[in-house]
Amino acid sequence: MAKWLVKTEPSECSIDDFAKAENQIIPWDGVRNYQARNFLKEMSEGDEVFVYHSSCRHIGIAGIVRVVKSSYPDPTQFRADSPYHDPKSTRENPRWQAVDMAFVRKLERLIPLDGIKSMQGLEGLPLIRRGNRLSVMPVTEEQWRIILASA
Repeated sequence: MAKWLVKTEPSECSIDDFAKAENQIIPWDGVRNYQARNFLKEMSEGDEVFVYHSSCRHIGIAGIVRVVKSSYPDPTQFRADSPYHDPKSTRENPRWQAVDMAFVRKLERLIPLDGIKSMQGLEGLPLIRRGNRLSVMPVTEEQWRIILASA
């Protein structure tokens, strides 16, 4: 199983939202970056995912979710009333993907970005590379282990 990290603004979708959602499952849709979309395509059922809260007062990794439905065409791209509508996308040739993820657990404490940056062995983590703004990114098994050891 692969490991991932997704960034979200807690006002949009937080680890607490996963915990409270019906069946604790939330579709991860609305991603409109091609590289992040390609990572969504690689996600498989059973993959574990860190939920990283960004653009908020307390920035950092807040919890873990699991992919419960692999990549499928993001339905928001077809809805004209959606802020994620893409008029160039068609049902025959969809441009954007989504996955469904389910709550696993909230971490006992938020792992802040500064703490992540200072951990040995995380130098290659895309999250801390300068200029990386991806909302979906891979995490190696070793990086996952290092981060969880600090939780």
